[in-house]
Amino acid sequence: MVTALFALLIGLASAPQATAGGTMSVTAPDPTAAADPASAAQPTSPTASGTFRNPLNTGPDPFVAYANGEYHLTTTQGDSIRMWSSPSLSTLLAADPVTVWTDSDPSRNQHIWAAEFYRFDDRWYMYYTADDGVDDHHRLYVLESEGDDPTGPYHFKSQLEPPNHVDTFAIDPGILQHDGRLYLAYSGINAYQHNGLNIAPMSNPYTVSGNAVALDGAGGCPEVREGPQFLYRNGHTWMTYSTCDTGKPDYQVWMMSLPDGADPLVPGNWTQHDGPIFSRNDAVGVYGPGHHSFFRSPDGTEDWIVYHAKTTSEITYTNRTTRAQKISWNADGSPDFGTPLAQGATQDLPSGDPGSGNYWINDDGRSSGDGTVTYQGTWNSGSGCAAQCFWSDDHWSDQAGNTATFRFTGTRIALLSVRDTGNGIAAISVDGGPEERVDFHGPIRTGETLQYLSPRLPHGEHTLQIRVTGEHNPESGAAFVSVDRAEVYTD
Repeated sequence: MVTALFALLIGLASAPQATAGGTMSVTAPDPTAAADPASAAQPTSPTASGTFRNPLNTGPDPFVAYANGEYHLTTTQGDSIRMWSSPSLSTLLAADPVTVWTDSDPSRNQHIWAAEFYRFDDRWYMYYTADDGVDDHHRLYVLESEGDDPTGPYHFKSQLEPPNHVDTFAIDPGILQHDGRLYLAYSGINAYQHNGLNIAPMSNPYTVSGNAVALDGAGGCPEVREGPQFLYRNGHTWMTYSTCDTGKPDYQVWMMSLPDGADPLVPGNWTQHDGPIFSRNDAVGVYGPGHHSFFRSPDGTEDWIVYHAKTTSEITYTNRTTRAQKISWNADGSPDFGTPLAQGATQDLPSGDPGSGNYWINDDGRSSGDGTVTYQGTWNSGSGCAAQCFWSDDHWSDQAGNTATFRFTGTRIALLSVRDTGNGIAAISVDGGPEERVDFHGPIRTGETLQYLSPRLPHGEHTLQIRVTGEHNPESGAAFVSVDRAEVYTD
């Protein structure tokens, strides 16, 4: 990792490495299309109403369901269950969350992880794991909605506990629907791992009715088998699950299959797929893709995976952001997940998604909509940040008083750029209003990190100014501010 001092000594010729920071038109150029920005086609200014870019959320362990004309997303928040809802996938990042559950019971009101929600008989059931502050005390729970709305309100329904796994560690509940019956799948103690795959029968959405059986899932590493999820197609049930420690860049997805009519409680009925089916893609800066779920496009014709991944190869539990991409199907009927796309890759929205006209502004002035960026003072620029930046380039400065000004037409703007150990504090203002101090520093270098999301604004022309303060917190080694991608919302 290049230090701030070394970057200055080499004349800042390139972007610095440590100094800058499941459910019951026209496409803008792809920033991953060319490693050399000079060889990438210069974009025109399309409306981009049918496209989106990740991330969808800054949290991990995502679950998405489409219902009542909106996508609904949960990610792990720790102290509660929050839900983001939006009519378009492209606006989930800018959606305001609703807290759908908090708990006053001290035995289960901490470390609330990995919520999933399913609709059965005009009610929604929210499955999650929580503890009393001790990780090994994680147990499984389910809530029931008061009506037919995934955003609640909810009331506590029950703890989920197979008779042979009473009072034992359990996380990541998922629901298997097979041959007209429900099964609880989860990660917990078994003969194979402390976090191993288990499946138990259910008599209804909130009652476990028999013992859990363990599945010896392959995984390429010994640590965990967690986050089981299910796809159904062509007479088969496909169970996918995550392996390796989620903090590692090698966190990845593996798969088993089960034919219709076969008992899922008989381990021998499951067929193991050989090798990971979704794993790190170093070429575009995607590490640790996993803890995923599936959803259908609004018109029901496409299958999509939503997952978390990181922009750093460092071992860390931070920087796990929610992303989505479409999956396809092989001739033999099995799912084809492809490879994880770069976080900022422009993708077509799911079929039937109305879109909202989102567009991007790159730090070099290119834009897929009505947007520009101008700089005052001397800024460094280059392509050294490669896969950690949108279009493989960024601008950065540590000179107090230097400014970067985005001009855009819309209702909201998000800033994404490198967060790093040598980054400092920026002062950000909208339409000439009061400045807000934003710290661009991070304990490890990460790319395309959400630095700032503006308030909602009246639709129209606006400006956002980033001012370099020259200041930094005591943990940072320098005061650089990085400018990379702006995502503009027009709804």
